[in-house]
Amino acid sequence: MDMKKRITLELRNRSPAEVTELVLDNSRSADGEVDGLTDEFTELEFLSMVNVGLTSLTKLPSLPKLRKLELSDNNLSGSLEMLSEKCPNLTYLNLSGNKIKELSTVEALQHLKSLQSLDLFNCEITSLEDYRESVFELLPQVTYLDGFDQEDNEAPDSEADDEGEARLRQKADLFLVLVSVSLCSVFADEDGEDGAGPTGVYDDEEDEDEDGSEGGEAGLGFQVNRGNQVSNSDFILQVELQVARIPEKYYISVF
Repeated sequence: MDMKKRITLELRNRSPAEVTELVLDNSRSADGEVDGLTDEFTELEFLSMVNVGLTSLTKLPSLPKLRKLELSDNNLSGSLEMLSEKCPNLTYLNLSGNKIKELSTVEALQHLKSLQSLDLFNCEITSLEDYRESVFELLPQVTYLDGFDQEDNEAPDSEADDEGEARLRQKADLFLVLVSVSLCSVFADEDGEDGAGPTGVYDDEEDEDEDGSEGGEAGLGFQVNRGNQVSNSDFILQVELQVARIPEKYYISVF
């Protein structure tokens, strides 16, 4: 899925100014550039663009409230100077798995005065002699490099907690995909035309148990759609969004 479409799906009928967190992992950038993200995301505090094929940050919009930025597993080798211009209040930056080779590239981060944590795992720069000492000297505002400070003390548990919460969200997304795919196979229009999808209202008394609650697949449909009539096309878009959120390494366990 391309990045622009992914952003539209992630908005879920919200305006960009209402969004504080945005995850675009595994979507496709436009020719290696950020696509679809605008200055309208004025309240954005967390942005994740992992494995989206970025080669440049020149089209990154102004995000004045952004605190955490995930850019791991891309093809960035420069243009980091855009970060201090567009995201001046960053406190956490993950550049792991990019094509950063020289200290001069990282020097562009000197103007990020609030930057506390920087990750450069699996970048060629980590093979340089005195890599850690050199980066800490170059960026004195940074407290944690690759998860450890200058005394080799690990970053606070808050970072680990964030990772744990991310794993829980991934598991929740996996569950939603399984539910959505199951419902899609039951309710999708065999002729491929947009018809009425599952609803949250069921008149057939056979679908109710002794307590008066819906049972079987009908009850599950009610929980997912909250009683709203949903067209097959919209329903499939919901499935597509859930699939897009899951890292590729989990696909086998789902499908």
